[in-house]
Amino acid sequence: KEERIVVLETENAALHLKLAEYQGLAGRSTNEILQLYAAHGQQMKLQRSSVVTQLHGAIKKRLKQDLRSLHSFALELSKEFQRQSKICLYQVLAAVQGIQLQNEAMQMFQIKAFDLEQSLQEVTERYEKEKQKRKALHNSLIELRGNIRVHCRIRPLLPFDDAGGHSLSQDRRRNFSEKAAYAADDETVLVKCSRPGHASVNKTFQFERVYNDLESQDAVFADVAPLLTSLLDGYNVCIMAYGQTGSGKTYTMLGPQLERNLAFSIEEESELGIIPRATQEVFRLISEKPPGSYWVEVSVVEVYNNEIFDLLAKDSSGKVFGVKRDVVTTREGKSDVPLLTHETVENASEFLHLVNKGLQLRVTHPTLVHAHSSRSHLVVTLTITTVVFGDNFGTLWEDEQTSQRLNKEASCTFPQKMRDNKSTSSSRASSPVQLEATEKMKQVKTRLQLVDLAGSECVGMSGVTGAALRETSFINRSLSALADVLGAIAEQRAHVPYRNSKLTHLLQDSLGGDAKLLVMLCISPGQKYLTESMQSLGFGTRARQVQRGQVKKKNFPVPSKGK
Repeated sequence: KEERIVVLETENAALHLKLAEYQGLAGRSTNEILQLYAAHGQQMKLQRSSVVTQLHGAIKKRLKQDLRSLHSFALELSKEFQRQSKICLYQVLAAVQGIQLQNEAMQMFQIKAFDLEQSLQEVTERYEKEKQKRKALHNSLIELRGNIRVHCRIRPLLPFDDAGGHSLSQDRRRNFSEKAAYAADDETVLVKCSRPGHASVNKTFQFERVYNDLESQDAVFADVAPLLTSLLDGYNVCIMAYGQTGSGKTYTMLGPQLERNLAFSIEEESELGIIPRATQEVFRLISEKPPGSYWVEVSVVEVYNNEIFDLLAKDSSGKVFGVKRDVVTTREGKSDVPLLTHETVENASEFLHLVNKGLQLRVTHPTLVHAHSSRSHLVVTLTITTVVFGDNFGTLWEDEQTSQRLNKEASCTFPQKMRDNKSTSSSRASSPVQLEATEKMKQVKTRLQLVDLAGSECVGMSGVTGAALRETSFINRSLSALADVLGAIAEQRAHVPYRNSKLTHLLQDSLGGDAKLLVMLCISPGQKYLTESMQSLGFGTRARQVQRGQVKKKNFPVPSKGK
């Protein structure tokens, strides 16, 4: 073992010598490597410095070239700018001169335009004056002849005018939705009649007033209001809306009526129709008269399937329900409805409340043309009773004490139920309106009839069947009877067929010349309804040619000269 240890120690010493030798070689190699790295770094520095010097020289050379080219370009640009500035200066001077010339011409044109505006204004004023004179003369002529006033209203196109419900090609559907009727001016309707394969033909119709599809309810009523003054002057007045179903008759007469809410909304006052507006105007006119000299009654009836129904009749519990009535001709030749309910009202709100009750009973039915088509003719009658005294009529409106005495005497004469404004008469014979006449007090009755006719229908277009088809038949027959009556009056026949329909029998007094009659034609503008619109326009044209003689005025007592 000791020998082995000596051998191993000898080998270990040899190995240590070799290790020391190798470590010396490694140190020398490291020094050589560091020297090589240092030499390489110096070489790289020398190369970089030479490249930078070359680049710097090239850049300097290029910059000098660019500066020389920029200098030359700047000189050229300066010369061009000076040349352009001179040209612009000449152009500005020329433009200033042109503007001065134009200003002078403009001043001359303004002077001429001002002169033309003044002359146009003068001509317009003269035209308006002449138009008013012609209108007044025309109205006077209508009064003397007893002609029927006819106004025409064209409603706007609505979503259901696209020929829905009919199997038509796209081209025909587009043609059907186009407008065929226009308001050429405020007195002329222009209708474009066109058929496939034929040239278009324009036809015109003249009426007292024509409303386009943009005119409001205010504009319509503004032309109706003057007739209402005649009520208190002793004339009967009748206003009726005529046209096909869906043409806007109920909207014109009543205003927008929602499906489940028939009440008149004060918020939609601008949309109210002729009936509520006429009532407000009548009560406004009455408010300007002496108190107690007027009172008003209302009745609401509908003509359904050629039968008359009283829409204000009440059962034993006070509930309103429609009761069938009949129309008769009195000994004086006037039409009358026995047992018809007449409600006394003191203001427009009470009137509209009663009309609303009646409207809830009115028959409606949806068709392909109109979702809420009225299936009956509605007749709202406003009866105004004027109380005057024969001996004091001349000073009745001047002496306030006389007015107070009149009010007191009238209050004593009228039944107590009348003053409570809750009375409902079951007949004219028992009505509180028929007061016992004395030697001093006289009564004058005038009547305002507001009629919303049911619309004429083409069965093929409306698509009605069953009971609705029967209703359509009665509607068309009654409107045909109305046309026959007007035709007989126009031709001055000895016999006028009022009794061919309950509608014409009910309106006999108004149609026969006992009232100032206004027919409000309502037409649809679409090509789809051209046939019905032409029929309505033809009816209106024939109606305004009817001469009934001068409308009779209710006689007021003549002032006593001895008094």
